[in-house]
Amino acid sequence: MRHLTLIPSWLRFLIVVLLVVGIFFRFFNLGGKVYWHDETYTSLRISGYTATEVKQQIFNGRVIYRESFGRFQRPNLEKGLSDTIKSLAVEEPQHPPLYYIIARLWVGIFGSSVTTIRSLSVFISLLVFPCVYWLCRELFNVPLSVPFLAIALMAISPIHLVYAQEAGEYMLWLVSILLCSAALLRAMGLESKDRNARIFNWVIYAVTLALSLYTFLLSGFVSVAHGIYVITIARFQLTQTVKNYLLASLAGFIAFMPWMLVIIDKFGQFQQSIDGETMQLPLINLIQSWLMQLSRIFFDLNFGFENPVSYLITPIFLIFVGYAIYFLCQTTNIKVWLFIITLIVVPAFPLMLPDLLFGGTRSLAERHLIPAYLGMQLAVAYLLANQLYNGSSSRRIIWQMILAFVIICGLVSYRVSCQADTWWNKAISYNHPQVAKIINQSSRPLVISNSFGTNYGNIFSLSYLVEPNVRFQLFKGEVIPKIADVFTDVFLFNPSDAWRNEIKIKYRFKSHIIYGNDHYLVWKLIKPRVLRRRNIPRQNKLFGG
Repeated sequence: MRHLTLIPSWLRFLIVVLLVVGIFFRFFNLGGKVYWHDETYTSLRISGYTATEVKQQIFNGRVIYRESFGRFQRPNLEKGLSDTIKSLAVEEPQHPPLYYIIARLWVGIFGSSVTTIRSLSVFISLLVFPCVYWLCRELFNVPLSVPFLAIALMAISPIHLVYAQEAGEYMLWLVSILLCSAALLRAMGLESKDRNARIFNWVIYAVTLALSLYTFLLSGFVSVAHGIYVITIARFQLTQTVKNYLLASLAGFIAFMPWMLVIIDKFGQFQQSIDGETMQLPLINLIQSWLMQLSRIFFDLNFGFENPVSYLITPIFLIFVGYAIYFLCQTTNIKVWLFIITLIVVPAFPLMLPDLLFGGTRSLAERHLIPAYLGMQLAVAYLLANQLYNGSSSRRIIWQMILAFVIICGLVSYRVSCQADTWWNKAISYNHPQVAKIINQSSRPLVISNSFGTNYGNIFSLSYLVEPNVRFQLFKGEVIPKIADVFTDVFLFNPSDAWRNEIKIKYRFKSHIIYGNDHYLVWKLIKPRVLRRRNIPRQNKLFGG
């Protein structure tokens, strides 16, 4: 351990460079990627409107402009901050209001553009660096190089870039976990010191726990991890530290009780949001996805398992992280390794086990596993900090090469990501740039859709990408639209087969798939005479049957 107390100048310089590069890429091309389904819901909550109100006002069959969506994507005089909170309570109780309150104030000051609202997540992500430094100092207890290597790893971690550039609460959740965890370790370390200092630090823990719960509900699992850690360190005895922890945790949960009552009152919506993640997935695909998620902590070129490179990369990082955890457990005392192990296992286990036993995709949402990613990065930082100094010169050179490999993986990932117009985290809106490109090629296009399923959020997402000449005709149900002759091209966005066939029969149109994936289909309606005049075949490599 004594070899880790000083940091050589080359490593200090490298960490500073990586920190600067990480910050630069967080701000670079913020508005470049598609503003996807979930982000449009963030803007909807900021506006204070509910989805029900939006459906009443624009999903009513009238032909509207692209600009018609903007009213429900920014603050306005009709709705205030209280409406933002109410909209969450009524329609999305699974999302506590802290981030949305901050975001509402942010866009009220700086504007509501895509770049502006995403910049809030970027600035919050910068708080990760001092917070992880504090946590590492409390955890490892001496001025090791671990805190600085942890900062460097997080500065170039692809998973951090993904959520630092997304309009959502996930960076704020990470910051709250870091603060809450550091406050816990600080409070436990001062148990034998001044009484006022002990009380103050347990109060800080209670406050940060409440803030974490008001940011994301899965903070409850982080609290359970803390509880297991505290009770285990106390050898399962009711010591004063355990009593203080229980009191502080109780205070944090009592502070969260107002929103807990909202969840209880709206338990139907809450249960529905959970049921939406119960899609069956083969075990092999589940394991592959977990491996892919782990590798994205360090390397991410937007590959799936259809790419052969994934089969090479994912085992490498699995072994790397596995050895880091093994090394941590072998070389540190229980107060260190148990904290990291519980941070990895406890928040992830309740998500992964149901998926294994009953099927589902709860554990495939990377954002839900942020605490586990944090624990893995801390373990890797500790491993590198030790191996860069200890052993023979040849051994140190090998570990310097491993560090260089991790850095190169992160920087290459950043370079590729910053130029892309979409990424894997855009999920059901991933292909919108390609869909918008097809629609934008028409001179007077009309897009017809309804509010079923994910259509609502996806239509809002698509509206950010289409040209001003694109018109929309939206319905609550499957109403047969009145299509004016002024439109040169008519597109159906993810209609049911029955609805599409009814429209075809009424207007004697032919329908052709112009884009399709696992999440939605986009059809183009063409009159038979247009087909003959243009000599377009009924099936080709662009159009389905």
